[in-house]
Amino acid sequence: MDYSDYKQLLIERDSDGVLLITINRPEKYNATDAAMHTELARVWRDVSADAKTRVAVITGAGKAFSAGGDLSMVLDIANDHDRVSHMLSEMSDMVYNLINCEKPVISAINGVAVGAGTVVALLADISICAVDARIGDGHVKLGVAAGDHAAILWPLLAGMAKARYYLLTGEMIIGEEAERIGMVSKALPRDEVLPEALRIAHELANGSQLAIRLTKRCLNSWLRAAGPIFDQSAAYEMLCFMGPDVLEGAAALKEKRQPNFPSARGVA
Repeated sequence: MDYSDYKQLLIERDSDGVLLITINRPEKYNATDAAMHTELARVWRDVSADAKTRVAVITGAGKAFSAGGDLSMVLDIANDHDRVSHMLSEMSDMVYNLINCEKPVISAINGVAVGAGTVVALLADISICAVDARIGDGHVKLGVAAGDHAAILWPLLAGMAKARYYLLTGEMIIGEEAERIGMVSKALPRDEVLPEALRIAHELANGSQLAIRLTKRCLNSWLRAAGPIFDQSAAYEMLCFMGPDVLEGAAALKEKRQPNFPSARGVA
């Protein structure tokens, strides 16, 4: 498998068939622009088909795992039907390609994970998180429904009460708390996150490949069964991109102020 055409993802081969994928836009805290979104959607199909890879580890360059969607991308697709339709298709690819990837995927969450970063961080089969990392799904703060992966995954990980709380408020979760409520597999000091992820990857790479892959396939049947929930949430998110709230949400984030959503004005 040739990964040379990936520009936003740094992909390196380790020993034992371990593939290290680094989200590589550190000057922007690895925020997801259109090019990176495309790469994060397709890389899991390539990993699955890669005969030389047994396990993939994904982390972020610098201080962040991925600091959400680039606001320029948000503004580019808002109220543009063709771009919204493309984003819906690509979002589905990202989620389903990761769920259906034959190889185990381990996330080394070395810092903040928001937006598409959260999708990859939490949909990974094993997630190793820094105790001080912040994880969140801030869709509602942007003015769009919580699409991506959250509606199918968060209730399974943390239970419905916690999923409702964090997805309705958009509040961030600290790594230590994320481990306590079951959102991540382990929380460790930041400098131990990637070494532990790689240790586990090499252990899996030297295990029974068929047994591990089929176990993953069985476990992810919970997510495939919830596919209609994901499809609904993704469609609702894209519907919100065709409304006015997302423009105010993006402006508020850019100006670092509280949003004044049109849908909330004039409420008694």
